[in-house]
Amino acid sequence: MALLLAFSIGFFAGLRSLTAPAAVAWAVYLGWFKVDYPLAYIGRFASVAVFSVLAAVEVIADKLPETPNRTAPLGLSARMAMGGLTGACTAAGAGSAVILGAALGAVGGVAGCFLGYEARARLVRAFGARDIYIAVLEDILTIGGSLWVASRL
Repeated sequence: MALLLAFSIGFFAGLRSLTAPAAVAWAVYLGWFKVDYPLAYIGRFASVAVFSVLAAVEVIADKLPETPNRTAPLGLSARMAMGGLTGACTAAGAGSAVILGAALGAVGGVAGCFLGYEARARLVRAFGARDIYIAVLEDILTIGGSLWVASRL
């Protein structure tokens, strides 16, 4: 179960690279689960504050027309890195192998990146909706899903 959660939190990092780490940071800070050094730094107040602010900025920036594509090398790298970090924390919190959790989180980040991109594009075309409406639905799914995963440990 822990490794499925590691993949899942990585998947949500693939949708919004900073929402999943913000959710995990809050979960550790609030004591929902515990991780050991060095991953414990994610639960420090400074980390919670930084990830929360950056996640909010990302949610806003995602709606801007000049925002680069998430599948571009920089965006994909960020999603892999944050998926790996959050997957490692999730696995550690459940007492599973941290390295395997990190790997599954990174793979989940790639999956979330490409599947999220494709789903969003298809929904916009299928419903003839403006992209911003589908993007807001994606935000809600990502925030809710990240918090759900973080609360399962």
